[in-house]
Amino acid sequence: MIMALDLGDTRTGVAFSDATELLAGRAYSITEYHKDRLLETLCQTIAQEKPRLILVGLPTNMDGTQGERALGSREFARRLEEKCQVPVKLWDERMTSVMANRILSDAGKKRKKQRQRVDAVAASLILQSYLDAGPSREN
Repeated sequence: MIMALDLGDTRTGVAFSDATELLAGRAYSITEYHKDRLLETLCQTIAQEKPRLILVGLPTNMDGTQGERALGSREFARRLEEKCQVPVKLWDERMTSVMANRILSDAGKKRKKQRQRVDAVAASLILQSYLDAGPSREN
């Protein structure tokens, strides 16, 4: 199983693949502002779920450059791998929040409820993008 994260300032989306690692499955959001507490919560989840790999969404600008948010994601990924002892890989998350909002709008979700789900849907999109990349994802 693979676990994917869409890190946010307030909420973090969490998604899990199915056992065959072909499809993104269940997903939810964790509301936590403090990154150390988020790290603890995620380590507890990792200990329970036992994923073989964790993907952390890497915020990349449309022109391929990376800014402050990408640095924060890189640092969080490093800390997560060190603390939880599971391999962590960064994965481009470009446009996932936009697509997640569109999916939720198309599904008729009200704006307030949409905000509560967008991170979980974005984590699922990050995960499915990785799964769809197949063997080329290892490069």
